[in-house]
Parts: sequence; structure tokens; C-alpha cells
Amino acid sequence: MADEEVATKAPESDATEAQNVSGIPGDTKPDQGAESMGEHCTSDRPTPGGETPTGEITKFHDIEVYITKPADYPHSPCKLLLLLTGGTGIHSTNNQLQADKYATEGFLVVMPDQFAGDPAPSATTTATQGQADEQPSLIEQVKLGVAGIAKSFTIDMWLARHTPEKVLPLLNNVIASVKEEFADAVANGGGIYAVGYCFGAKYALMLGSDLHKDVAAGQRDPATEAEEGMAKQGPQIKCGAIAHATGVSKEDMANCQVPTCVVAVEDDPLFPDHVRNAGLEAMKTKGLDHQFKVYTDVPHGFAVMGSYEDQSIMTKQTEAYDQMLAWLKAH
Repeated sequence: MADEEVATKAPESDATEAQNVSGIPGDTKPDQGAESMGEHCTSDRPTPGGETPTGEITKFHDIEVYITKPADYPHSPCKLLLLLTGGTGIHSTNNQLQADKYATEGFLVVMPDQFAGDPAPSATTTATQGQADEQPSLIEQVKLGVAGIAKSFTIDMWLARHTPEKVLPLLNNVIASVKEEFADAVANGGGIYAVGYCFGAKYALMLGSDLHKDVAAGQRDPATEAEEGMAKQGPQIKCGAIAHATGVSKEDMANCQVPTCVVAVEDDPLFPDHVRNAGLEAMKTKGLDHQFKVYTDVPHGFAVMGSYEDQSIMTKQTEAYDQMLAWLKAH
């Protein structure tokens, strides 16, 4: 993927930017850029008080999935939604609550473990509200910057284990099971809907693309040249919505063939303007139905359910969810 403009940043830049802390409490831009995934992609925010997940974890093709259903299913029809998470994975309480929220709106939600039991480092670390919102001193910022270099290598190693060659076959196996297990919901919606947050956003885009069959099967890096005459697999979803993507290239966006809603964060080093704008221009040029909004004064990862002391972030979290939900319902 060397020739693609991907939303990543070199780890060695972390130390030199240790003092450039974001104005959003708990949201350090150096950590985000250095790791190719932000702190909000690998660690949960405090869980909203009093809320408990209502779904269950089962397995499709030996792949763990969290499934949550509308209260009146199967007596009333619903639509099938594939929810692709950030690095915290399906055992994150916040991700489960996010899935449950879509279920209350009439979607049967399947949230697969994209990481085969290997969530991102620090995924189990949940800061307390006070710790998350406390601004570090200058010395602490420098120390965090140095520590961030070591952490970035850990993240890089994790990302190297979770490439399209590994993730796409897993997702295609889950989709095959979903089409059989919940054929009624798939048929009722005229296909499968998908939402993707952070890491999962890239794969929501890829599932909405025409992929060569060897790529879909995990037999070839999508950035390499296909053999002449290689057949393609059409989009596996009918509509998608993504929020604060990571690891996405302009080609990922340009190749998408299904209606797509894009939620982005202002000045996000993980989904920088030049990548995002080039991808959106490609969507516009080919006439793809799409929607796009940039949210200001929020951290990367803000759209995933979780508590913030700043009520303006909480308000925008709700706005982003409402935007994505409305997009899905309109299609």
C-alpha cells in the first residue's frame, strides 16, 4: 500500500510533538497520529451510568459475534445491520451498548469480532472520568510523548496482524452465516446495512466495493496488481455509514459503490483532509449517493457511545448517531 495515501503517521513524530496536546480533554493528537489509531480507538470512555447491554455473544464459523435484536423480533420485521467496531472489539461494553441502541430503532445488529480474540492493546483500559478529563502538565506531556513511541510500535505490530487479508475472509464468513441465519431480516431490508467506527470504517467501505475475488478471500493484498481476468465479488452491503475512520485511503473511498454517510472530525490526523476530500471528490464524480459532515471541537472516536464531562461533546455524539441512523433508515 506504499503508493496509496493512507490516514496514518510515522511513529517517530510522536516525541517531537509531545507538547502539542489537543484542546479536547483526554484527546492527545500526537498519540493518535503516532499509533495510526487514536487513544479513543483502543480504550473505552467511561460507560454511561446505569446502562447494561441486552444482547448476547455467540459464534458464526467459530467467529464470535455480538447479536442484539429489536424487542418485538421476530414478530415484527426488521433490517440487518452489521456493526464494525474500533480496536476495542465486541467485548467492549460501550460497543455493545452502541449496537443495542441501533436495535431499539428496528435493526437486528450483528457485531463480529474482526480481531479473532485479539483486540487492540490498551483496549481493556478504561479511564475514570476524572483521569480522562484531566490535562497533564508539560513535563507529563513530554513523558507521555516518549512512552507513546514505545506504545506506537505495539500498535503497529497489532495492525500488522489485522490486515485486509485477515479481516475480509472473516467478515465474509460472518456475512454468509448472517444471510442464512437471519434471511428474513436481510430480505426485509433488501440487503445488509453496515456502520463502521474507526478501524471498522475501512471495512465498511471495502464491503461496499467491487473486490477481486482473491482479495475478498484474503489471498492478495488489495494494493497489489490483480491477475488479468480475475473475477470480482460485488458489494456485500447495500448501504453504509462510517465515523472517524482510521487507515482509510482515498482509493477505499473511491472504490465504494453503495450509498455512504461519512462522519468526520475536524483536523483529524487519522483521517486527514487530503485523503478525505480526494475520496469524497471521487464519490461525487461518479455520482455516488453520499452524505458528509465534519464535527468540530470533538475528539477522534467521539461518535462511539461513552461519557464526556464536556456536554457539547455529548450533544455532538448524539447528533452523529442521529445522522447515521437517519441515513440508514432513508435507504
